[in-house]
Amino acid sequence: MASWFDSSNGVPKYRQLQHVLEEMIAGLRPGEPIPPERELEQRFGVSRVTVRQALHQLVLAGRLERVQGKGTFVARPKLEQVLALTSFSEEMIQRGMRPGSRMLGVRSVAAPADLAVPLDCAVGQPIIELRRLRLADDEPMALETVYLSAERFPALLDADLTDQSLYAWLGERYGVELAHARQTIEATVLGPEEARLLEVPVGTPAFRLERVSYDRRDRPVEFVRSLYRGDRYKLFARLERPRLSFKRVDQR
Repeated sequence: MASWFDSSNGVPKYRQLQHVLEEMIAGLRPGEPIPPERELEQRFGVSRVTVRQALHQLVLAGRLERVQGKGTFVARPKLEQVLALTSFSEEMIQRGMRPGSRMLGVRSVAAPADLAVPLDCAVGQPIIELRRLRLADDEPMALETVYLSAERFPALLDADLTDQSLYAWLGERYGVELAHARQTIEATVLGPEEARLLEVPVGTPAFRLERVSYDRRDRPVEFVRSLYRGDRYKLFARLERPRLSFKRVDQR
């Protein structure tokens, strides 16, 4: 094992340990646990700091995943987040998984300027804030906060959307059918409260999505802010090259 930890090659010891652990991971199946930190310390003769640095790099690389209170496991394949106007429930069903939701709160709030514009309402006008934890096979996957018009959808304040699709509810109750949306995506890391709800360590990478969805009459229906676990998701989009027209230039 001494050859793996060569102090003369300029490679930090945690990086050398990372390479050793990658070979170990290659022989395990997704979801299998790796040895505890103390056992890794003793096996490879390194400090706890070195072990944690190596494990952290492997988590960031998507090779390992940590489960609070349970340990560190070989990462499962990431779910593709298709960039299309589908609900979370529809996406999970398409993957053969059981979608679920845990209600975190629903209330009426006065629309601030940054929400009034996308929802096409006046600043201070009542809007509904719906917060849910989205689950797949009972595993937390995303945090979702949705804003909708309180005037247009008053029954939402009394609705229980636990394990129910919001889009399906809007269609059944109000005949709303979503037609198109605008969405932005940013990379971020999870803070303490977000990490607690998603049952991952603080600082876990995540995707922050913001979306405005419109109905068939081009009216805004919802403004959504979502946080998807970066350790369980990857983004997928089908891209097509646009048709370009060129004008001939007379170079006389």
